Amino acid sequence: MNQPQKDQMLHITLMDGMVRGLLLTATGTVARAAAIHCTSPVATAALGRSLMGTAMMGAMLKSEDASVTVTIDGGGPIGKIVCVADQTSVRGCVDVPHLEMPLRPDGKLNVGMAVGKTGRMSVVKDVGLKNPYVGQVQLLSGEIAEDFACYYVQSEQTPTLQSLGVLVSGETVLSAGGVLLQPMPGCPDSVISELELRSPLMADISRELCYEPMEALAQKWFDGMKYVVLEQTGLSYRCNCSRSRMERALITLGRDELTRMIQDEQEGAELTCHFCKKTERFSQHDLIRLLNQATQP
Repeated sequence: MNQPQKDQMLHITLMDGMVRGLLLTATGTVARAAAIHCTSPVATAALGRSLMGTAMMGAMLKSEDASVTVTIDGGGPIGKIVCVADQTSVRGCVDVPHLEMPLRPDGKLNVGMAVGKTGRMSVVKDVGLKNPYVGQVQLLSGEIAEDFACYYVQSEQTPTLQSLGVLVSGETVLSAGGVLLQPMPGCPDSVISELELRSPLMADISRELCYEPMEALAQKWFDGMKYVVLEQTGLSYRCNCSRSRMERALITLGRDELTRMIQDEQEGAELTCHFCKKTERFSQHDLIRLLNQATQP
C-alpha cells in the first residue's frame, strides 16, 4: 500500500492548455478535520468531500487575501456543512458530526442520504471588492462532487468534471483526494468526449490513492493527453480564529446584548470556534471593557 504523502494541490493542463485542472491529495487535511469534530464515518466523508471541493475553489482564487465560503444545506439529517478556504488552507464544520447512517446497498457510505438534496449550495467569494460574489444552486444529489460540478456549470458557465473521495475505516481516514477538470473556451468536442470516456478511471480516487500517489495515477489517467504540471502547492487544515477576532465578534453583538450577557452571566462567558473548537473565556471585566468599546462613537 502506498505510504501517506503530504497534502498537495497540483495545477495542471491537458492538450496544450485546452483543459485546465486540479489534482488534490488531502488525507491529512480530512483526518485533521475528523479529529477536531469527532465525526462518524459518514460525516467524515461528507465533510471531507466538502472541504476538498472548497479547497479547489480556493486554489483558483487570484489573490492571497481572497477567500471562499461554501455552505451545503441539503435538508438531510447531517444538517449544514460550512467550509472556508483560501489558496492554501481550508477549514469547516458540520451540524451533526456524530450522525450514523445505514450503508448503501453497494456497501458504501450513504453521503447523499445524510446530506439530502432538497436544499442548496451557496458560495460566497470575498476577493477584496466592496461586495462579495454570491452564487447559489439547487443540490443535485447531496453526494457533493456532482453538486460542485453543477455549481460551476450553472453559476460560472464552466463545464466541469469533478471527483471527490474519502476512504474511511472506523475512525481512520485512509485516503482522501479529488480531481477537477474544466475545458477552456474553444476546446474541441473530441477532447471533451475523451475526458468523459476516461472519467470512470477517476471515480474511485480515494481507493486508488491507497496504492499509488497522485502523480502516478495522473500519468495513467491522462496518457496521450499532453499532461503538464504547472504548479504544486501545499494544503492544510488551518483556522484563523484568535482572541481578538472573538472580541470583535462580541462587540458586533451590540450594546444591548452585551449588557444582557453581563447581567445574566455573572461568571463571564465562553466562546468556542466552530472550526477548530478553540475556547476563549471572557470574564465580566472583559465583557464590561468590550461594552465600553461598543458604545464609543
